[in-house]
Amino acid sequence: MAFGWKLYGDGKTPPLGEAVAPDERLSWPRTVGIGAQHVVAMFGATFVFPIVMGLDPNLAIMMSGIATIIFLLIVNGKVPSYLGTSASFVGGVVAVRASGGDSSDVVGAILVSGVVLALVGVLIHFAGVRFLHAILPPAVTGAVVLLIGFNLAPVVAGIYWPQDQWVALATMAFVIVASLLLRGFWARISILLGLVFGYLLSVLLDVTAGQITSPDGTGVVSTRDRINFDSVAQADWFGLPDFIAPSFSLNFSLLVLPAVIALIAENTGHVKAVAEMTKRDLDPYMGRAIAADGVATVVATSVGGSPTTTYAENIGVMAATRVYSTAAYYVAAVVAILLGLCPKFGALINIVPGGVLGGITVVLYGMIGLLGAKIWKENRVDFANPINLVPLAAGIIIAIGDVQLVFSESFSLGGIALGSIVAVVGWHVARALAPAEMKAALEAEREFLGGTGPALGHTGAHDYGADPSSVDEVGRPGVTGSATPGETRPR
Repeated sequence: MAFGWKLYGDGKTPPLGEAVAPDERLSWPRTVGIGAQHVVAMFGATFVFPIVMGLDPNLAIMMSGIATIIFLLIVNGKVPSYLGTSASFVGGVVAVRASGGDSSDVVGAILVSGVVLALVGVLIHFAGVRFLHAILPPAVTGAVVLLIGFNLAPVVAGIYWPQDQWVALATMAFVIVASLLLRGFWARISILLGLVFGYLLSVLLDVTAGQITSPDGTGVVSTRDRINFDSVAQADWFGLPDFIAPSFSLNFSLLVLPAVIALIAENTGHVKAVAEMTKRDLDPYMGRAIAADGVATVVATSVGGSPTTTYAENIGVMAATRVYSTAAYYVAAVVAILLGLCPKFGALINIVPGGVLGGITVVLYGMIGLLGAKIWKENRVDFANPINLVPLAAGIIIAIGDVQLVFSESFSLGGIALGSIVAVVGWHVARALAPAEMKAALEAEREFLGGTGPALGHTGAHDYGADPSSVDEVGRPGVTGSATPGETRPR
C-alpha cells in the first residue's frame, strides 16, 4: 500500500481510545493540517544540522521531502516516518573539513555511507533482525553513538562559542529553560525556538550595542555586525538550490563511515517505536526501512544535500495526535520540497550568527552523545563486565581525544573512525577471548540477544507512554472486518 488510503470514519479527528491507521486518512483539510505539524516538527533539526556541517540548508529541506517519499515507497507505506537531516554524520563531516575536504568531498563520503547502509538493510531483510543484534549489540551501539557526539566538543569550544560568547550563553540558557518549562509540541521544538531567540537577540544587540570584535568562523579577529541581511535582500523568492557534485576519497569515506552504525541503531529504535504505537509487527520491514534510509541518503547527497534519517520528533507528533496516516507524511514532504525552492528563505537561514550556533550546538552535540548512554541504560549494559568496559572505554577516549593512527603520509585513521573500529572489533575480540563466566554474565544482560540498541533521535524520546489506540479493532470507524494483529477475526 503506497497510495489509496481509506477514509477514517467521517474524516474527523479520532476520539480518545482510537487512532488513524497508516493506511487510513482523515479528510484532506485535516490531513494537510497534520502534515503541516510534521513540517514544523522536523524543521529545526533539518536545517540546523546542514548549517553546522557547512551544507546548504535549503537543499537539505527540499531533499528531506524527496527522501521521505522514497522511504514511504520502499517500505510500502507500512512504516509512517519522516526523513530529516541526520546528526550522526556531523562528527565525521567536521573531521573531513579539518583534513582539508570541501563540500564535494563531504557529500561524496556520506554518499558512500548511504550505499553501505542500503546494503546492510538488504542483508538484514534477508538474514533477519537477530543478525543485526548479534553484530551490533546495545553495548557497542551505545559506545559509537556516544563517541560521535562527544567528539564534537572542540567544534563548539573552538569555532562557534568564541564568536559571541554572551549570545551563545543566552541561547543555551533559553534552550534549557524552554525544554523544561514548555510542554508537548513546544518542548519538542525547543532547539528551533532557541535559534529564533538567538537570532532576534543578535539583531537587537546590533541595534543597541553596536558591532562586536571577536574571532569569526575562520578564527580571524574582526569588528563586524553579528548578523548581515545583505545576502537575503539579494536572494530570489523562487529558484533552485545550489547543487553540488560529490567527489570520492577513501580517507574521507572512512571518516564518516562509523555514522552508519548510529543510523542502523536509530532506524531500528524508531521502527520498533512505531510498531508499538500502531500495534503491528514491523520486524519484517526493518531491513526495508534501513535500506530505504540508505537509498534516500544516496539520492540526497548525489546532488549535494544532507544525509537523512527517520525523525523521533515526527514520531512524537503521531503519539500526540494518534494519527499514523502516511498521507500526512506525503503532504509534509510536498511542503518541504516547496520550501526548498525559495532561495530567500535559504539565505535567511545561512546568516545565523556563530554565537547562536554555539549556544545550540553545545546542547545538540551533548544530546547526541548522551543518547549513547541512554542506549546502555535502556538495555542495562553491565560495565562490571570487562567485555563491555575495556574495549569500549578505549574506543571512546580515542574518539574524544582525536587519537591518530598513521599508516603513511597519505593514509591515517583517527577520531571517530578509529574509535568506532576499536569499539566494534575490540568488543567482539574481547567476547571471543573472555573466560566462560564473563560470557555467561554477558548473555544474562537484558536484551543482549533481542535488544534494539535504539538511538533515539534528537529529542531522546522513545517511551511515549501507553498509547490507548486500538488501530485495527473491528467496529471502530473506518475499519471493516479487520482484527488486531495476532487475533482471529470473528466469523
